[in-house]
Amino acid sequence: MENIQKYRLLWVDDEIEHLKPHIFFLTEKGFQVDTATNGKDAIAMLSEQNYSLVFLDENMPGISGLETLMRIKERQPALPVIMVTKSEEEEIMDQAIGSKIADYLIKPVNPKQVLSSIKRTLGRQSLISKKTTTDYQSAFSQIGMRLNDRLTYAEWYQIYKEIVYWELELQDSDSPMSEVLLMQKTEANNQFTRFVKDNYTDWLQADDAPLMSHTIFKRKILPLLKEKKPLVMIVVDNFRSDQWELIKRELAPYFSLREDELYMSILPTATQYSRNAIFSGLLPANIEKIRPDLWVEDGDEGSKNQHEEALINDYFTRNRENVKVYYQKISDADAGRRLLDNYSHIKDHQLSVVVVNFVDMLSHARTEMKMIRELISDESSYRSLTQSWFNHSPLFDLLKRLSQDDVNVVMTTDHGTIRVQNPVKVVGDRNTNTNLRFKQGKNLAYDAKSVFEVRKPEQIMLPRPNVSTSYIFATGSDFFAYPNNYNYYAGYYKDTFQHGGISMEEMMIPFAILEPKR
Repeated sequence: MENIQKYRLLWVDDEIEHLKPHIFFLTEKGFQVDTATNGKDAIAMLSEQNYSLVFLDENMPGISGLETLMRIKERQPALPVIMVTKSEEEEIMDQAIGSKIADYLIKPVNPKQVLSSIKRTLGRQSLISKKTTTDYQSAFSQIGMRLNDRLTYAEWYQIYKEIVYWELELQDSDSPMSEVLLMQKTEANNQFTRFVKDNYTDWLQADDAPLMSHTIFKRKILPLLKEKKPLVMIVVDNFRSDQWELIKRELAPYFSLREDELYMSILPTATQYSRNAIFSGLLPANIEKIRPDLWVEDGDEGSKNQHEEALINDYFTRNRENVKVYYQKISDADAGRRLLDNYSHIKDHQLSVVVVNFVDMLSHARTEMKMIRELISDESSYRSLTQSWFNHSPLFDLLKRLSQDDVNVVMTTDHGTIRVQNPVKVVGDRNTNTNLRFKQGKNLAYDAKSVFEVRKPEQIMLPRPNVSTSYIFATGSDFFAYPNNYNYYAGYYKDTFQHGGISMEEMMIPFAILEPKR
């Protein structure tokens, strides 16, 4: 095994004093070995130091070995763990193997057994990493060539799915191809921006347009309701395709995927516009025109989504559908528990709509709280924290209960989010909205080459509060900053997760229909 010196190991055992000969042996072989006597200390050390492999005692006081294993895998799914146990009980090992241990050893172990297990495990990891790198090198060329073609929206969906796939495959490797993938994703977003500019206006009128926010109820929800089963529609705010790829792995034991596709969010990719469009079946300009009492302008006080339940009921009234609707928003754990306590309501209604705000709150907290910013240091940790939240959330508890009943479940979102990097100067008056990825206002000043500008909002069915109102959208990883205190705000918002503009991450978002396996 090449370059052993680069491997740092963590050995966790409450009788670590008895293992000094083993640790000395490994040190002599060139490994760096740290030790912990309990699961709590081990988890703390893993958050402060990068390790190549963990030896974990199965039988420890306090947090057990299996519980420690579970917590390690929540934080670092790809980190190899070798379980060390006195017991050969099949049930214990089944639990450990089910939690994806790399190997296990039965006490007492000798140093050569330990070294052999390390070589097998790290050698296998190295081979997997090398194969992943080689496979992406081949895919890189194919994706690059396709980006130069005149693509349909379905072909764009496929390219984005492939990019997400390689993000997940490469995220835990030290491969230099991770940087190459990032560059290719940037280029893909540049081409996608051109694609949206060329086609977005036509999509709002065409019969062969992609599934979009305002057509979900017509094209998906109404046909499902005709199956005469209760339908539960779960809308996770600010939910990206890469996050969904991880979540659906957790749901695999409980549900089959009847449909698993992407759809296109409307512009702006912001909750006020995209989610209201989903629930009303209308584009924003038509909501304002048909139901002005249910439309809240950017400058108005109060929540921009305070009328969601009314918009849903209004949709069915306008379409002469007699549908009994139950609506619940989950913004914290208490609301989630209330939903579970009122589970019977779901079975009593044809359509239950559950809006989950955690991921949106997470992205905002990442901007505003230093601790969260440090915790979510990159795309991989953002995905990981979302997965960890889901595994302990009332939403997962709800889905497990739904998997025991004869229901259909829709999992989707209103828009995604992108990690912004590049500040773009814009000038507006005091009535200009505060979103960093799109601006609505009059007398906006900006570099037209850096944005997607819409001088006539009615062309893309957006409200026009003032005769001189226009919209501009940030593209790729850009974000808007005002000239006043420009350097401060450019630094403050760089590397934060924002939404409202044009990017693959914000616009191409998951829509899935789940059927219980039971």
